[in-house]
Amino acid sequence: MSASQQTDFPARAGSVQTPSEQRYLESRDSDEREELEKIDDTIEGGFIPIKPATTADNNQLRHSTSRPVERSWSLNDGYSCNSAVDAEARVGGSQATGGAGPSEFVVGWEDNDPMNPRSFPTLRKWVITSILSMGSLCVTCTSSMYTVTYDQLTEEFGCSRLIATLGLSFFIWGLGLGPLVLAPLSEFYGRRNIYIISFSFFLIWLVPCAVAQNIETMIVCRFINGLAGSAFLSVAGGTVGDLFDRHELGAPMMLYTSSPFIGPEVGPLVGGFINQYTTWRWTFYVLLIWTGALLVSIIFFVPETYHPVLLRRKAQRLRIETGEDRHLAPIEKMDRSVAKTVMRSCYRPILLLTLEPMCLNLCIFSAILLGILYLFFGAFQLVFGNVYGMDLWQRGLCFLGLFVGMIFAILSDPLWRRIYIKLEKQQERNGGGEHQPEWRLPSAIAGGPLLTIGLFMFAWSIFPYVHWIVPIIGTAFFGAGTVLVYAGIFTYLVEAYSLYGASALAANSFLRSSAGGIFPLFGIQMYNNLGYHWATTLLAFLTLVMAPFPYLFFRYGSRIRKKSRFATG
Repeated sequence: MSASQQTDFPARAGSVQTPSEQRYLESRDSDEREELEKIDDTIEGGFIPIKPATTADNNQLRHSTSRPVERSWSLNDGYSCNSAVDAEARVGGSQATGGAGPSEFVVGWEDNDPMNPRSFPTLRKWVITSILSMGSLCVTCTSSMYTVTYDQLTEEFGCSRLIATLGLSFFIWGLGLGPLVLAPLSEFYGRRNIYIISFSFFLIWLVPCAVAQNIETMIVCRFINGLAGSAFLSVAGGTVGDLFDRHELGAPMMLYTSSPFIGPEVGPLVGGFINQYTTWRWTFYVLLIWTGALLVSIIFFVPETYHPVLLRRKAQRLRIETGEDRHLAPIEKMDRSVAKTVMRSCYRPILLLTLEPMCLNLCIFSAILLGILYLFFGAFQLVFGNVYGMDLWQRGLCFLGLFVGMIFAILSDPLWRRIYIKLEKQQERNGGGEHQPEWRLPSAIAGGPLLTIGLFMFAWSIFPYVHWIVPIIGTAFFGAGTVLVYAGIFTYLVEAYSLYGASALAANSFLRSSAGGIFPLFGIQMYNNLGYHWATTLLAFLTLVMAPFPYLFFRYGSRIRKKSRFATG
């Protein structure tokens, strides 16, 4: 992979990006884009620069000056991936092209163009970013807050704990499936429309959850909730990339990408207090109030930011003002259909999972981690309730261990950034050469042992005579390791499968969400049958088996990639 094709991404998840790591493809000229478009019918699951138009003599339309093609990726909690900016012109409202036919004008951005989201005042950009971050926090909080309603639900609806857990599983599966459709649709119809429509459905389907009279209603509505809420995990990261230049992305992307990690821990913490002192229905009433306030904020304060859609609006305005039809935006010249784009977004991740052992292995590692995380939402109720006799609100506070560990891992980003720069400089001193995707894996290498240490510590400290803070410290190690492993795996997949980066992350999201929904279904039975100590030890051994693979790919990944059909050689 050439330096111009180097993909720079954050050294942490929480989809968290550093200023030098914010784009998927950068500094490709129009000839390189044309060559990429010829590959595999040249549609990367709908996440590919728009194909340049041709004039009558088959000459490409050209901009006199253009910005590099950038793709800002939201790696949040692993539910999704998203492309940000396809192509935009920096100077000149329109640029004429010659040829045998009539001249056409490609509409682009002028300097300080008021329609360009990157020309917005800084305060407005941060307001938009904060609203979207709160939306992501709300959705992920909704996934886990449900887990503290189990006791009341099973009593009122007369169902088993396993059936009640299906409400959690189906929500997670909805979060995994939704981005396969919503992400490509946003590139046709804009991000704002997706936010408003999907979050409106999210609000509407919270209502039957709050007033449900049986568990069947709850499960179906939770699944639709997950589908609708996934927009904030698949599209919002692109909005942050729309608003900020590469060198400005560090802080806003940290805010946005931290929220999906924080949400699952905040859910039981807040829900514990609600369900301790009132009925389970107030869990959903609180979410309705929160969602309604966010929806109003989105309608009034979050404009359209997707650059190709805005350029299309600019071209339409110019055609009205000039009375000429020659002003065209790049998105108006694309030759792809919505159905075809969505189909490719769905099937290509499956191809990567079946044909790429390296991708499959890393996705399985990620899936195990998310599965364990959601399994903990049930296991904590057993362990801290039965062993330490804690009340429901106290059990919710036990998730602060995971929360603190994840925060520390997120804040460690400068360390991994320095390691990456050090590896780059070392390569230059050794005579140069291509930048290696494997340089993104040190965080995953460090995170692997933390996972195992944390789980073993949790497993063998949950005794009545051992202070409760000890197992909570163990969960902090696990939380930190989870973030570090996610960071390394996400960024490595994107760089190793350069052209198919969107599909690689979608594959990771699909497998992870599947495991996140499945693990809670057998977690309680496993803890009851194996005992609290050996059940957690089994999970620790799973992470122990997977921990060496990031290091193996760090050492031998370049050789493996040369034999791959999809990876960068």
